Amino acid sequence: MTLSAYLTVIVANVIGALSPGPDLILVTRMATKSRRHAIASVLGIQFGVLFWCSLTVLGAAALLTAFPQLLGFVQLIGGSWLVWMGFNMFRGGWIARKYPPPGLEDVEASLGRMRQSFAMGLTTNLANPKIVLFLAALVAPMLPANPSFFTASALILGLWLAPVLLFLLIGVVVSTPRVRRKMLSAGPWIDLFAGGFFMVAGVALVISGIGEI
Repeated sequence: MTLSAYLTVIVANVIGALSPGPDLILVTRMATKSRRHAIASVLGIQFGVLFWCSLTVLGAAALLTAFPQLLGFVQLIGGSWLVWMGFNMFRGGWIARKYPPPGLEDVEASLGRMRQSFAMGLTTNLANPKIVLFLAALVAPMLPANPSFFTASALILGLWLAPVLLFLLIGVVVSTPRVRRKMLSAGPWIDLFAGGFFMVAGVALVISGIGEI
């Protein structure tokens, strides 16, 4: 695998990570409330990304293509989880809009423990197995049939590290105290938007999963 091909794959993956999706919406929502929780959710998401990147390089896309029922089953479970999580976000935002904006400390406390944010990030990413097919479309044309350990490791690291840095940057920038104070009054509406987005994305995954089974 040439250096130019490697860099092409990494850049394309970063562009894909920037497209609006559950991961990006979750990190942005968390960052408007708490930097620590945003970083925890980023780490959870990136553990999921590392899992999918490893499976892609190891040939999992071929397995999902050969057995679409497996992809459909995972999509059905993942979509249902996104709908449930989105419903809870939407309900929380709907209730919160009736009350005056809380302080920064109260908003952060409402997110619970750090491990909950980590788990939310991890499960949000794992809920959509189609990332394997997306990554495979990028990697397959440029990856040798039997890549060396070094090539496979470098590719997995690159596919994983670039989105990590990108999402951490987003989380740190959005979670500055100045930005968070300005976003306090919009908190309920952010939750309503994020919840609605998650429910729509989840329903789309469920429908796609049912079609594959």
